[in-house]
Amino acid sequence: VPGPVLDKHSTGGIGDNVSLMLAPALAVCGAYVPMISGRGLGHTGGTLDKLDAIPDYRTEVSVEEMRRVTRDIGCAIVGATGDIAPADKRLYAVRDVTGTVESLDLITASILSKKLAAGLEGLVLDVKTGSGAFLTDPAEAVDLAQAMVSVANGAGCKTAALITDMNEPLASCAGNALEVENAVAFLRGDAVDSRLWDVTVALGGLLLELGGLCERAAEGQAMIAAALQDGSAAARFGKMVASLGGPVDFVENAGKYLRRAPVVDEVTAPASGFIRAIDGRALGLAVVGLGGGRQKQGDALDLSVGLDQMAGLGTHVTKGDPIAIVHAADEAALERAKMAVLAAYEIGALVTDEHALIVKRIG
Repeated sequence: VPGPVLDKHSTGGIGDNVSLMLAPALAVCGAYVPMISGRGLGHTGGTLDKLDAIPDYRTEVSVEEMRRVTRDIGCAIVGATGDIAPADKRLYAVRDVTGTVESLDLITASILSKKLAAGLEGLVLDVKTGSGAFLTDPAEAVDLAQAMVSVANGAGCKTAALITDMNEPLASCAGNALEVENAVAFLRGDAVDSRLWDVTVALGGLLLELGGLCERAAEGQAMIAAALQDGSAAARFGKMVASLGGPVDFVENAGKYLRRAPVVDEVTAPASGFIRAIDGRALGLAVVGLGGGRQKQGDALDLSVGLDQMAGLGTHVTKGDPIAIVHAADEAALERAKMAVLAAYEIGALVTDEHALIVKRIG
């Protein structure tokens, strides 16, 4: 291909649909992005599960087809097949059910086997820390980032990491179809979550620097922002969806194609005050409880369920104000999720200190 082969990997969090915006934006900027993604692990969502919400989109493709789509469109978000990183598929499934999802060595092996197999020239790792991350402890996040950056650079792939905050969801929603709808609204410029914008632009700018498409990350950030703002990233996402079997008018008419949950209701604030803390892991597990994530290997997902319009940290609410909207399959699941959301939110009289969204760069 006539440009650098780049990718990013996130260690996972809540409402992290960055890949859906970042891959097409990078492609518009001249990069080629063969993004081999995963399914949900533990309380965090997986990019492939999100893409399954798009009718007829194929996440399992041959190496040839992945190469073709990447060459023609500039990006392809697909899964690890038997041909691409074959051992990882088995390790991933075993980790999910053996309590080893959080092993730093296995995380490093899993992520880098997929990424190095794709023949990347540049890789940026988004290592999450905070209540909604696997690694809630910032020191552990730094350890993982340093391990992956040194292993990947040692293997000849220019790699850097950003430590980013996951003490609250990144998008204002969590759940597969809901996050795809959110991504399309973001790409079209209809509704843009500010934290999501900042992380997407920061990761993209750093990748363009590593790939030699700009001198400095700041310049790359401006290029990514332009691709997102002028609609070219949205158009490129639409082409990728169509090339992988999805509807040709998906970006224009996403609402027509995404399944809706039958039972939808608000969770209201039990008291007035500021949102002081959010247990991101608990919100992720609430989505799993609704059927939007796996409790055990091989579980079928309900792609329509989840949480939407989640209030962010520092928001002032009055008693009775909505703090989230639950999308559920039935009334019983709705009530369980409402209780879980209420338990995940701490409301108090004083506003808490803000967490820096982008904590530090490594590499």
